[in-house]
Amino acid sequence: MKVLSVASEVYPLIKTGGLADVAGALPAALTAQGVDMRVLLPGYQPVMAKLRNPVKLVTFHDLLGVSASILASKMNGVNFLVLDAPDLFDRDGGPYTDAASADHRDNWLRFAALCRAAATIAEDGIDDWKPDLVHAHDWQAGLTPVYMKQGKAAATPVVMTIHNIAFQGQFGPDIFPRLGLPQSVFAVDGIEYYGDVSFLKGGLQMATAITTVSPTYAQEIRTPAFGMGLDGLINAHADTLHGIVNGIDTDVWDPSTDTMIAANYSLSKPKKRQTNRKALAEYFGFRDTDGPVFTVVSRLTWQKGIDVLTEVADDIVAMGGKLAVLGSGDQALEAALTAAAERHPGKIGLVLGYDEPLSHLMQAGGDVILVPSRFEPCGLTQLYGLRYGNVPVVARTGGLADTIIDANEAASAAQAATGFQFSPVTPDALRQALRRAVRAFSEPKVWAQLQNQGMKADVSWNRSAHRYACLYKELLAEQSEP
Repeated sequence: MKVLSVASEVYPLIKTGGLADVAGALPAALTAQGVDMRVLLPGYQPVMAKLRNPVKLVTFHDLLGVSASILASKMNGVNFLVLDAPDLFDRDGGPYTDAASADHRDNWLRFAALCRAAATIAEDGIDDWKPDLVHAHDWQAGLTPVYMKQGKAAATPVVMTIHNIAFQGQFGPDIFPRLGLPQSVFAVDGIEYYGDVSFLKGGLQMATAITTVSPTYAQEIRTPAFGMGLDGLINAHADTLHGIVNGIDTDVWDPSTDTMIAANYSLSKPKKRQTNRKALAEYFGFRDTDGPVFTVVSRLTWQKGIDVLTEVADDIVAMGGKLAVLGSGDQALEAALTAAAERHPGKIGLVLGYDEPLSHLMQAGGDVILVPSRFEPCGLTQLYGLRYGNVPVVARTGGLADTIIDANEAASAAQAATGFQFSPVTPDALRQALRRAVRAFSEPKVWAQLQNQGMKADVSWNRSAHRYACLYKELLAEQSEP
C-alpha cells in the first residue's frame, strides 16, 4: 500500500509536541506492515536546514497565490516530501507562532497551501509514486480531503486523525474566497462553522474514516464536555470512528542505548539508573537525593493541569520529595512555578523552554513523571516514563487512562500495576495520588515492581501500526467494492 501522510510537524525535522513524534515514528513502524508511507510537511527554516540531498520533484507557479516546490529527501529510513514555499515558511519563530509567540496571521494560508499540495499529490502522484490512501493529521492538514473531494482524487480514501480536538483551525469567513474552493463547500455539511471556516471540521466531514489517538479519547470527544463543539459531528460519523493508542519510537527512546542520558541501563541491568538520578539532581541543584524526585515535562497550560500542580508544589516538598519541571506556556503558570522554585531552593527546579536531551535525562533520572492533564488524547510522556522506569502519576482521562494500570490493591496483588491514576483533576485528588506514590517509594520492593512492570510494557508502535494497516486495508477494500 502507498500512503501519503500529511502533517505540520515531523520528528526529527521539526517538533513542538507529540504530533511530531507520532508522524515521525509511524512510517517506519508501518514498513513491517507492508505500507510504503511518505510524509509531506512544510519547509520551515529548521526543516530546510536539516534536509539531506533534497531533490526537487514538483514546481508550483501559483499555489494559492505563492510560488512553491516539493523536495524529496530520505532520512532515518523515512521518505520526506517537503513543501518549499519561502513566502509562507521561511520566517523566524516557530511553526505556528512568531518570535513574540503570536500566531502567524497567515496560518490559514500556510496550511491551506500544504493541503492543496497534498491533494495535488493524491490526484497526480509524484515521481512515479501515487498514494492509494491519504492520512491527514490535525487541523493543519484538515483541508486535504476537502480539496481532494473537488478533483480527480475524490474517491481516494482519507483517514483523518485527531490528536487534540481543542485545536480546530477556525478562521473568519473572509478567507474563504482565497482557498480556491467552490462556494458550495462553505456550508454546514462542509467547512462552515458558526459563520467561520473550520479546517478540522472540513476534514472530519470529508474524511473516509476518523481516528483518535486512544480508545478512551474516542469516546470522550462524543460528549459535550470533551467534544469542543464538534461532538455532534463526531457522533454523526461514529460508525467510522476508531481509537488507536499511540506508540513511541523505541529506538529513540531506549535507556540501554540513549546517548542523551548520563548512563545506559536496562530492565535486566538497572543499577546504572542511579547515575542518571544523581546527574538530574546535580542539574537542578537538588541538595540531596533523599525522597522521590517528581518530574514534569509539559506545556505549562490549563489543559495540562499545571495550575493544579502549582497548588501542590509545596506539598511535594513537605512530603520529602523534589520537583523538576521542564516546559513553557502560560505566563501566569510560569510565574507561579518560578515563585515555587524560589520558595524552595534545592527542592524545586524549573527550566523554562524545551530541551530534548534534558527531557531524556528527566525520564532516566526521575522517580515519578507527573501528567495531571484535564484532557489528554493519548499522551506520550507517560509512555516514555514507562520505558525508562519513571513511574507515572496520571489523571484518569483519555490515553492516560488507557496506558497506565493503577496500583490499586487488585492490580498490585497481581503485579500488574504500572503507576497511579487520580480523578478528578483537583489539588486534593492529586495530593492523594502523590501520597500513594510516596508511600510506595518508601518500600523498595514495591517500587522496583512498579518500575519493572512499566519497563516490560509494550509501548512500541507494533500493535498500533498493525491496527492502522488493517484500517487502511479495510478502506481500500470498501473502495474496490462494486
